[in-house]
Amino acid sequence: MADRPTGRRAAVLGSPVAHSLSPVLHRAAYEALGLDGWTYDRFEVAELGLAAFLDELPEGDWAGLSLTMPLKRVVIPLLDDISETAASVEAVNTVVFGADGRRHGDNTDIPGMLAALREHGVEKVERASVLGAGATASSALAALSRICLGEVTAYVRSEARAAEMRRWGERLGVDLRTADWSRAAEGLGAPLVVATTPAGATDALAAAVPDRPGTLFDVLYEPWPTALAASWSARGGEVVGGLDLLVHQAVLQVQRMTGQVPAPLAAMRAAGEQALAARPETPGD
Repeated sequence: MADRPTGRRAAVLGSPVAHSLSPVLHRAAYEALGLDGWTYDRFEVAELGLAAFLDELPEGDWAGLSLTMPLKRVVIPLLDDISETAASVEAVNTVVFGADGRRHGDNTDIPGMLAALREHGVEKVERASVLGAGATASSALAALSRICLGEVTAYVRSEARAAEMRRWGERLGVDLRTADWSRAAEGLGAPLVVATTPAGATDALAAAVPDRPGTLFDVLYEPWPTALAASWSARGGEVVGGLDLLVHQAVLQVQRMTGQVPAPLAAMRAAGEQALAARPETPGD
């Protein structure tokens, strides 16, 4: 194993950010890896304050940053380069600082989704449904572009959202069609259903889960389980949760920021589960 760097800093930025589990996950990784002197904090940073925050970071002290909303797109012009994965969805959730001070942007949400699905035995599907059309939905489409062999149907609430999803589908090479949200129950019969909506948005669909469901990937982790996830499990379906996604994308962040491979997935997941069990319900990350 290579010599372990010491005394580096990392943090999660966003607004709001107080609810983020990222510090819990990254600190657990540092402890498991024996990275003494490494710290991971959280900072409330809005869009207009991001450039100044980055410029004021002491060179050499910082290993990287995790970004939540609303910073994933506004950070791009402030970086020296971004990965192909990040460019594909115009979203950066990870910034790594090079030894030369350069800022490298990446997106671990997409490979994190794929890793979470693989962990639950999903590597290829014949078709899929996406519930919602927000920022996470574009990452879901990027992930599906790699594993879905057939059509993806996105269920959305407006024609504007439908048009946006069709643009993403064309850009990502996904065979995509859109349908009105009122028909979302129809989509639950797909082998893979990805729910990207805010808390409560899919509750009314819980009663429509088919008798033999496939796999549900619900990106929420708090409150958990969602009504849809609970109904899905009760009918024998496989459920991938938001904590699975959060942990897998954080594993990739730790690897990129520290250079330590593999990152301690089990320790990070256990820390996340413990933290969620110990706190009251708050919005998802």
